[in-house]
Amino acid sequence: MEVPHFTGQHGGDANGPFGFLNPTTRRYRLPFHKRSHQASQEDLRIKASGNGEVDESQPPTTKGRNEIQVGAIERLFRTRDNRKGRHQISISPSIHQDAQYLTPPPTNTLLATLRGIIRMFTVFPYWDVSYLVALIFTIGSVDWCVNAFFVWLPLQVPSSEFPGEIANAGGISAFVGATIFEIGSVLLMIEAVNENRAECFGWAVEEVLEERGLRRLRPDGCVHHHRNNKNLVGKGKAVEDKPPLDTEMAPKDEPNSKSARTWTWWPTWYELRTHYFKEVGFLACLSQMVGATIFWISGFTALPPIYSRLTSTAAQNGAYWLPQVLGGTGFIISGFLFMVETQQKWYLPAPKVLGWHIGVWNLIGGIGFTLCGALGFAASNSGCVYQGSLATFWGSWCFLVGSVIQWYESLDKHPVNVGVEEGGGRVSDTQPV
Repeated sequence: MEVPHFTGQHGGDANGPFGFLNPTTRRYRLPFHKRSHQASQEDLRIKASGNGEVDESQPPTTKGRNEIQVGAIERLFRTRDNRKGRHQISISPSIHQDAQYLTPPPTNTLLATLRGIIRMFTVFPYWDVSYLVALIFTIGSVDWCVNAFFVWLPLQVPSSEFPGEIANAGGISAFVGATIFEIGSVLLMIEAVNENRAECFGWAVEEVLEERGLRRLRPDGCVHHHRNNKNLVGKGKAVEDKPPLDTEMAPKDEPNSKSARTWTWWPTWYELRTHYFKEVGFLACLSQMVGATIFWISGFTALPPIYSRLTSTAAQNGAYWLPQVLGGTGFIISGFLFMVETQQKWYLPAPKVLGWHIGVWNLIGGIGFTLCGALGFAASNSGCVYQGSLATFWGSWCFLVGSVIQWYESLDKHPVNVGVEEGGGRVSDTQPV
């Protein structure tokens, strides 16, 4: 008998860039039910962690100073946000008479963005794999920017060159940068295969008696592993009666276990065949890791003791330039897939989504690295050498921009946006399964 896979993530109205792959975006309008006076006097607290359970043990609270009144709320589920442990909602501000909810203020304002930038230098969740991925790629991109100065600046300003700058400093920094990118890509893959497989709203809904039955949304109830500071990508908070995986997908050492597997180094063939190979985000992470692994070969052969022994043109082309082209192509594919993952259609840009900008900058950076390797085949031409070094320069800076945005994104776990976001799907008036 065939077991349905990940049914909780495919219900309702959904959209994605490719019809032959799984949807990447879904929207749900949060329902609001007017309560009677008697009912509103009850001490209710709704734990909106995906199943709408009611807990009568928590008392209601009053309106906070920084909260705003809104008339409607949409839960926006993106596969990228799910991997990153993010829980976005879109709100429609309302006048007092039409207000139904109290929410935190929008996070896409200038002031909120400045606070997010400050948070990048004051909050260090080292247990969060998404944070580590962003930080590692940022460090690797900085290294590649330094490498680009070593190999390009002497060509632009010959008087600035110091002995061994291109061969030694450039070669060693290239190896370090390629190694850091490889480590980041492995963690990116681990993040992808340990995505949360149960519905996680990530917001708690509370009754506010003093505001005519208004309901408050506040960040709480997250079951993603990102909040667990005792391991990297292990267990999150349990959600009763909602096992993230089907029993057919339980660990092989526990074939009869009804509890979900919360950690894996690599998914089973069944999971790959029925789910991951149909996920745009997983394919992007896979392309990134394959590209980084091949690209690492060129970083290794760039080490001075090795590169000095590549005396023939064929040896240089095969061991140094070709891995750059193939690895850079993997970066291009990865950046493109990360970009379109956030879009409603593959041809409709979504510039209001952070993940879209990350994909765009990584796509451009991959083009730069690929162009550098392609021009390397004509290393006997001084113009090609210059343009190849310059391509490494601007490509490295593009990777750095994308990595810094990803760093910001990894710390923004509960974004609140006003209005309908780009890259989303239709609104469903039903709750997620």
